[in-house]
Amino acid sequence: MSAASPNSLFGMGNPLLDICAVVDKDFLDKYSLKPNDQILAEDKHKELFEEIVKKFKVEYHAGGATQNSVKIAQWMIQEPHKVGTFFGCIGKDKFGEILKTKAAEAHVDAHYYEQDEEPTGSCAACITGDNRSLVANLAAANCYKKEKHLDLEENWKLVEKAKVCYIAGFFLTVSLESMLKVAKHASENNKLFCLNLSAPFICQFFKDNLMQVMPYVDVLFGNETEAVAFAKEQDFETEDTQEIARKAQALPKVNSKRQRVVVLTQGKDDTVMAISDKVETFPVLTIDPKDIVDTNGAGDAFVGGFLSGLVQEKPLSECVKAAHYAANVIIRRAGCTFPEKPDFK
Repeated sequence: MSAASPNSLFGMGNPLLDICAVVDKDFLDKYSLKPNDQILAEDKHKELFEEIVKKFKVEYHAGGATQNSVKIAQWMIQEPHKVGTFFGCIGKDKFGEILKTKAAEAHVDAHYYEQDEEPTGSCAACITGDNRSLVANLAAANCYKKEKHLDLEENWKLVEKAKVCYIAGFFLTVSLESMLKVAKHASENNKLFCLNLSAPFICQFFKDNLMQVMPYVDVLFGNETEAVAFAKEQDFETEDTQEIARKAQALPKVNSKRQRVVVLTQGKDDTVMAISDKVETFPVLTIDPKDIVDTNGAGDAFVGGFLSGLVQEKPLSECVKAAHYAANVIIRRAGCTFPEKPDFK
């Protein structure tokens, strides 16, 4: 048995159904997509969702960054079930039913706010080589309401049961007040609050929201492109990942009982971790490029592995090991999917 108890990991975010397909450069160019990026869908992307299904072989996977990470953490932990709790908003439709089924299959305790004004959100994962360009149509996910869901007594009780809370930066575009409520609760009760930078556009266009949450962040995740975008917006005057990690670690923090930890991934290059004034690097597991099926979900899997260690109160170096293992498994498969059991010791 693991040291984790039911509902000890709490996640809240945008539940999306991923529509994954290997596309070509013409398709990316048509919709002016960068090969490796995450964006929110605009009007010009409306047809993209129809075209990708018509033109390419698509696979549907339950997605959404935070939900992926909570699932991976649960998979790494295995027993007991329902260590991971997840909140988010879906529509009353077929895609919503798929997300409910997939969450149950992954043994995640998902409590969705269900509404019928907007359909369940989806995300087109446009894969070329080992790159993935994500276009998210939030729809229902954007309708999450603190007072309609998070504030309800039976739901808030699940937050109170958690030792570790994780919310991807993507949720900053949806419900800042929900994030702040959870972040302040974690800080006041000396729990771990973890956040992901999630995408360059979050660091650029939602930086005010991001910086309102930052003082409560105990563990900050990001990749090298997000780190550079963050550093630029914060006037760090550096593009060096280690230096950015050090500076992000030193940003003001409310709960002084815990030092902030900053964890930045760099694809196949070393993962960087800053704690107090010390920066450490950890080599990732090697993988033959021909074994890489799909890098969509690699970052979410990394976080999920890391969270599985945090919830079990393992040392940070062990958390990184678990993170690298999970990411290495996920990139060999389509979507954020995994074999029945992990082979991680």
